Amino acid sequence: MSQHANDFILAGPPLEGEDDYASICDVFAASVGRFAERPAFSCMGRTLSYRELDRLSADFAAWIQHETDLAPGDRIAIQLPNVLQFPVAVFGALRAGLVVVNTNPLYTEREMRHQFTDSGARAIVILANMAAKLESILADTEIRHVVVTQLGDLHGFPRRPLINLAVRHVKKLVPRYHLPDALTFRDVLGRGARQPHRPVARRRDDIAALQYTGGTTGTAKGTMLTHGNLVANMLQARAVISDVLGEGCETVIAPLPVYHIYTFTVNCLFMMETGNHSVLIPNPRDIAGFVRTLKSQPFTGFVGLNTLFNALCQREDFRALDFSRLKLTISGGMALTKAVAQRWEAVTGCPVAEGYGMTETSPIVSFNPPAAIQLGTIGKPVPGTEVKVIDPDGAGLPRGEPGELCVRGPQVMKGYWNRPEDTARTLDTQGWIRTGDIAVLQEDGYIRIVDRKKDMIIVSGFNVYPNEIEDVVAGHPDVIEVAAIGIPDEATGEAIKLFVVARGEALDAETLRVWCKRELTAYKVPRFVEFRDELPKTNVGKVLRRQLRDDDTQS
Repeated sequence: MSQHANDFILAGPPLEGEDDYASICDVFAASVGRFAERPAFSCMGRTLSYRELDRLSADFAAWIQHETDLAPGDRIAIQLPNVLQFPVAVFGALRAGLVVVNTNPLYTEREMRHQFTDSGARAIVILANMAAKLESILADTEIRHVVVTQLGDLHGFPRRPLINLAVRHVKKLVPRYHLPDALTFRDVLGRGARQPHRPVARRRDDIAALQYTGGTTGTAKGTMLTHGNLVANMLQARAVISDVLGEGCETVIAPLPVYHIYTFTVNCLFMMETGNHSVLIPNPRDIAGFVRTLKSQPFTGFVGLNTLFNALCQREDFRALDFSRLKLTISGGMALTKAVAQRWEAVTGCPVAEGYGMTETSPIVSFNPPAAIQLGTIGKPVPGTEVKVIDPDGAGLPRGEPGELCVRGPQVMKGYWNRPEDTARTLDTQGWIRTGDIAVLQEDGYIRIVDRKKDMIIVSGFNVYPNEIEDVVAGHPDVIEVAAIGIPDEATGEAIKLFVVARGEALDAETLRVWCKRELTAYKVPRFVEFRDELPKTNVGKVLRRQLRDDDTQS
């Protein structure tokens, strides 16, 4: 994928302010100094100010420095949902010089074992609900320091014991476990509070986080994201959003998992850099509880994705909320369909600004300017970022022609942890990373994703992109969700099959085919339609086309 003189490169404007910070810790110190009394994070009715976040994270860092043998550069797994302990542990670990290994709380023992052994994690902060899983695989890992926390640990009395008792004994969400050497989160903070925290200097090239890829295309790999990568992406986010969101005055809803790179960068890091307030939603699947939180918390920003926007807009209680303060809705993580975007704007009065990124780019690559949103695109490259598209042989393609999207910029990862061959296949010597997504660079400077290479369907030699079909089908008023895949066909190589979640039982396959024929060329019209009660999704709500293909093969 060497660069040729005739490659067409689309570049964002220069990135300003990158030299102001050497590390995330520098950003954190500046923010807690400027916004000390402002709210930083809220969860389940409890709010931490920036001053409290500074104190608690310093206590956690001091415990690491004085009561463990962990040294700067060691890895610490943080396996927590959206709770206040997450930012305390993350910033505390970073302030002690450790590398954060963000871990999905829903992981199985097998997935935990792989991530902990692959990363070489020597410590973990884990919710008590998952501690039994850790017990079963702990001996297979290098983890020697275990910190267990309960859901209500950072709440005051009497709310804290009431929450923890309800979770453990009423809802019975904490299986019995035996970790005799584990410490509680509150005990760790208490021990750290009696010791001084010593600042640790970190350089831009030092790894801040090992962010594991989703593993939907194979073995999950640890993406090495440096302090420089993440600081750059914070500043890139600021550059494209600052016209809409101010400093120290916004309240932004964070329903997606904060251990996922999308919310980790946007809510945990960028909102911290701008002194704003993130409302953490522990369980967005509890839609009724989620809506009650929205009702009680006037919000100005919302970070979500297509499936969540769609689910909320179906509900009367959500539609009845006051959206008068909402001025920015950000979509990422999966393709935003026009039908859902239009439905969200009709309900809330706020358009959706779609962005694009990947774990390997910290994650933001491009974003729709809020004042000039172009539905169906992923916007323009963020400052300091270059993009191009290439053909299968690696040659650059001009505007208007679809090819694999490649990205270069200060947010691009250092590489994959202990996987030099995988790194070399994805990231070239000139700093270009291959995304695996097929894109078109438009004449107006916007980027349009056509689809994932692996999801492309070939019908009689014609390339068919599932996103296009799904966008059309999602526009039908009786369709709630849809996914399109290719299945083997003797006559055409592949045929298109739809999986549809319908509103009611009146919708049938022929009605959908007629609907598609009005919008799609004949070879793009789905031949098969299967109705389902729900579609399989990742932990962040992205539809798993691969699982649908596997299910179809086995049926």
